[in-house]
Amino acid sequence: MSDAPGDRTPGEEDAPRPPLRRRDVPRRPDMIDPSMTAEAATGPNATPPASPVPATAPTPAAPSEESAPEPEAAPEQAPAPDPSPAPESERDAVPTGENGFQAQLRSARGEFGQQVAQARADFEATNEKIKARTGRDLIVAILIGLVLGLVVLGSLLFIPWLFALIALAACLLGVFEFSRALQGAGRRIDVIPQLAGGALVLVAAFFWYPWVHWVVVFAVTALILVWRFIGQMAARDGRIYGDVLDDALAGVFAFLYVPFLGSLGLVLLREPRGQWWVLAFIIIAVVADIAAYGAGLSFGRHPMAPRISPKKTWEGFAGAAVGALAAGMLLAWLMLDLPWWAGIIIGAVILTTATIGDLGESMIKRDIGVKDMSSWLPGHGGVLDRLDSILPSAAAALTLYLLLSPLVIA
Repeated sequence: MSDAPGDRTPGEEDAPRPPLRRRDVPRRPDMIDPSMTAEAATGPNATPPASPVPATAPTPAAPSEESAPEPEAAPEQAPAPDPSPAPESERDAVPTGENGFQAQLRSARGEFGQQVAQARADFEATNEKIKARTGRDLIVAILIGLVLGLVVLGSLLFIPWLFALIALAACLLGVFEFSRALQGAGRRIDVIPQLAGGALVLVAAFFWYPWVHWVVVFAVTALILVWRFIGQMAARDGRIYGDVLDDALAGVFAFLYVPFLGSLGLVLLREPRGQWWVLAFIIIAVVADIAAYGAGLSFGRHPMAPRISPKKTWEGFAGAAVGALAAGMLLAWLMLDLPWWAGIIIGAVILTTATIGDLGESMIKRDIGVKDMSSWLPGHGGVLDRLDSILPSAAAALTLYLLLSPLVIA
C-alpha cells in the first residue's frame, strides 16, 4: 500500500496510531546510545533484563572487488651474497688511517712469509733430490765453497805468505787423512814422518831456493822408507817381505801425492806474477768441476768410468771441457796477458790434469773401500776430496808458466 495522501481513505486519516516504544524498535548494538541504555535500566518502566543468549558471531559478507583491501607488499629480502670474488679494484683498495696502514703491513708481512716458506720448501725438495742422487748436501757445500773461495782469493791477492800458510795446513790435513785411510785398509803408514817431511818440503818450496826444495824432497822420501823398514824390524811380527815393501811404497806415494804436488804450487807462487798463475789454474779447475757437476746432474746419461766412479758421465765431462776452455781464454786475456789461443792450451791442460786427479782419487778410495777421505768438510767430504783436482794441476800450471811466460804481451 502506498503512503501518498491521495491514496488514503477518509477513515484512515482520523484513526489514531499507537505510540512506538523504544524497546519495540530493533537497534543494532552499535546504534544504542549509552545514556539511553542507562535511563531505560533505571526508569519506572524498566523491565528486568532477559537471560543472556549466547550470541553467534555474524558471518562476514564477502567483500566486493572494489572494497577488498589490497594485499600487503612482501618485505624486501636482503640480496644473497655473490660467490664470485671481488674485483681487483676492491681487493686492492688500500684502507686509510693508522689502522688501515697496520692492516696493510700485516697483510704484506703475511704474504712475504708465505712466499719465503714456499720458496724454502721448494728449495729443500730440490736439495733432497740432489742429495739422493749425488750424496751431497747442496746448501752446506755451497756455503763452505764460498768461504774457502773468499779466503783463497783474498790471501792470493793481498797476503801471499798467508796463502802459503793455508796451503801448508791443507796439505798436512790431506796427507793425514790419506795416511789414516791407508791404515784403515791394512797398510802400515807412519804418520810422524809424513807430517814432518811434508811440512819441511812445503816450507822449502816457498822460502828457500829451488835446488834446496828438490834436495828436501829426496831426503824426505828416503826418511819415509828408512822409517818404515826400521819400524818393521822393531815390530818382529812376522810380516812377509811383500807386505813390508807395499807399506813403504804406499808411504812414499802418500808423500809425493799430497805434500810434494802441493809444494809445486808454492814454487809457482814465488815466480814473478806467480800469484796470478796460481789463481788462474785454481779458477779453471774449480770451473771445470762445477760445470761437470751441473752438466752431469742435468744431462748425464752415459757413464764415463763406471768401475771407478759410476756417477761421472761423458755429458759432465763435456760441460767441464766447455767451462775450462772458456775460463782459460778469458783468464789468459784478462789476467795473464797472453794470447787467447794460449788460454785454450791452458784450459785444455788443466782440464786433463783435473780430470785425471779426480778419477785417480776415486780409484784410490774405491780400492781402499771408503766413500770420502773424511767428513771434516760437510757437503764436500774431506780436505783431500777438494784437493784431488788441484794437486796435479799445480804441476801442470808450473810447467805451462815456464813454457808460455815468454809469450806475455808487453
